[in-house]
Amino acid sequence: MSTARQIDFRQRFGDRELLVGSFIKTPTTHSIEILGGMGFDFVVIDEEHAPFDRVTIDNGLLAARAVGTAGIVRVAEPTPAKLLAVLDDGAAGVLVPHVSSVEKAKAIVAACRYRGGARGFSNSPRAGGYGTLGMWQHVEEQDRSVTVIAMIEDPEALDVIDEIVAVEGLDGFFVGRGDLSVAMGAESQGAPQIQAITEKIVRAAAAVGKPVCVMVGSIAETEPFRKIGVTSFIVSSDQGLMRQSAAKVLTDWREIANR
Repeated sequence: MSTARQIDFRQRFGDRELLVGSFIKTPTTHSIEILGGMGFDFVVIDEEHAPFDRVTIDNGLLAARAVGTAGIVRVAEPTPAKLLAVLDDGAAGVLVPHVSSVEKAKAIVAACRYRGGARGFSNSPRAGGYGTLGMWQHVEEQDRSVTVIAMIEDPEALDVIDEIVAVEGLDGFFVGRGDLSVAMGAESQGAPQIQAITEKIVRAAAAVGKPVCVMVGSIAETEPFRKIGVTSFIVSSDQGLMRQSAAKVLTDWREIANR
């Protein structure tokens, strides 16, 4: 079961199974081990908005493998070097910010794929079993398993969303409601205009048979998105979950202390 969660993430994501993950903001292995061990389908190591570097990402991906959860990395920038580094380190996939044009989408795919792409080859890192896998076996396994998820979080992307979602090699999409809200001056991520944008992206992705993921603060927030066809959810983060749990402990403590 745990091995399937890790290795078959791309297929499960593409089949639009209902999947749950969480962002990892703390550059240590422990939260990944805890969440993965509890049964989360995936974790997203957040290089963009958290203090991760190559070494801490590498350690986090090792922890994900140890507990059998899919380790996805949100890269800080979509350069071929960044994408290559995390894939060589054994990432099950990448979450790529600010995919706002067809050209950018194609460049990301090319950096992540061997066949039909331009990914730099090496089977010596973790992804190639430290040289255990032969050249073409490594190529086949990586092209089969690596999941490429584009973040749609810029207003200009909406003008060409049908063309972006149709780019071959993109496996699915994440709606960056936070960035869209700020860029469009929306009152909140739940504002009607942001909900309408989310629905537009989901419709475009559904038209080409691809899944959509969103981030929510809690499980209670998932229902409206499930109704419109979202199938993968990033629920809070390791720090957010710790904060929520700590807040409940304090609330319960104060109730007892005030009796």
